[in-house]
Amino acid sequence: MSDRLERLLAAAVPEVCPAAVALIAAHGTVTAVAAAGELVRYADAEPTGVSGGGPDGGRDGVSAGGQGGGGGEPGRLAAERPPARRDSVFDLASVSKLCTTAVVLSLTEEGLLDLDEPVAAWIPGADPRLTLRRLLTHTAGLTPTRRVDLELPHAGPDERMAAMLTTPVTGPVGGPYLYSDVGMVMAGRIAELAASASLDALVRARITDVLGLADTAYRPLPGHGRTAQAPGQGQPERGAAPGIPVERVAATEFKPERPGPGCVRGEVHDETAHALGGVAGHAGLFAPADDLLAFGEALRLGGGAMLSPSSVAEMTRDQGAEGAAFRHGLGVRIGDPGIVGPLSGAYGHSGFTGTSLVVDPARGLTVVLLTNAVHPVRGRPGMRELRCAVAAEALRHVA
Repeated sequence: MSDRLERLLAAAVPEVCPAAVALIAAHGTVTAVAAAGELVRYADAEPTGVSGGGPDGGRDGVSAGGQGGGGGEPGRLAAERPPARRDSVFDLASVSKLCTTAVVLSLTEEGLLDLDEPVAAWIPGADPRLTLRRLLTHTAGLTPTRRVDLELPHAGPDERMAAMLTTPVTGPVGGPYLYSDVGMVMAGRIAELAASASLDALVRARITDVLGLADTAYRPLPGHGRTAQAPGQGQPERGAAPGIPVERVAATEFKPERPGPGCVRGEVHDETAHALGGVAGHAGLFAPADDLLAFGEALRLGGGAMLSPSSVAEMTRDQGAEGAAFRHGLGVRIGDPGIVGPLSGAYGHSGFTGTSLVVDPARGLTVVLLTNAVHPVRGRPGMRELRCAVAAEALRHVA
């Protein structure tokens, strides 16, 4: 059932990514599962010069740079290298944006938010032209990112969030498309203000609990629940931490500026999300493949217990954003050539760490690929090709 998928992942490890897990479901039935590689391969990002062949390398005769007979590993190999498994947990990076969008849409269903109301209703002083629809379609004219960790190195998450919310509009409002993490951070914060609850609590109550996603959460390690002050409340409440053992979590990049030895593991890779306390609208969620598959299946089937069919239809409708290589819904990309391969018309999102979710309602397919392609360094080639190859394999599973 999974031989071809297993070969695809094995061919990508460790050159494209040290670890990978993929699931393909056709009409609600998982038809292919594969896991390959090691959750922690590198202790740091000091190149060793060790070639890919042999017991400490990758596939025989292939270096980490993807060329036989040379290139070496991009980091010092870890003493313990646990294998990737189906239940391994990965940093979803920007795939988190889909959950932020689902939270926002659930609040619109209750009348707590309006997609076309100026966000200034929630963020005093915000540009009156900005709306949630423009934030979710990346047509708000906001800068792609803002490194508040560098701007405010000694500030806490609340002060940094306040700075994010004052980010000025620097591009045309209403289009063309300009991908912006800043806009999604704003969308997540507006959801918090409208619901008087932190974003991690909203994702838990409106997505993970209702869909039974036991291992999907921000800040997944035991005791790492976010402490957040909800608007208008007294003492802050600590979000429940799922307590996922670190042994199940894939490592990401080597970041010597962060406390602790080795590569980042169990805390968000994204610098801005980390600066905001690990919980943000654009990144921060961790999940295993089966949880992400269940989320994708809920969307494919019209929302399930999470959203109404009309909300999912609006989320996955072409919102008319111009200037992108794909069509754009609310928080979701439609026909993104970087992830859908031959599944034309499918929608989903990718994540910088090497993750992707693709949903193809017309063909009854949901495709999940989780990797840690930034471990121990970012910039590995071949991630786009791997995503498209997995999507192409999914096409073979259509009856």
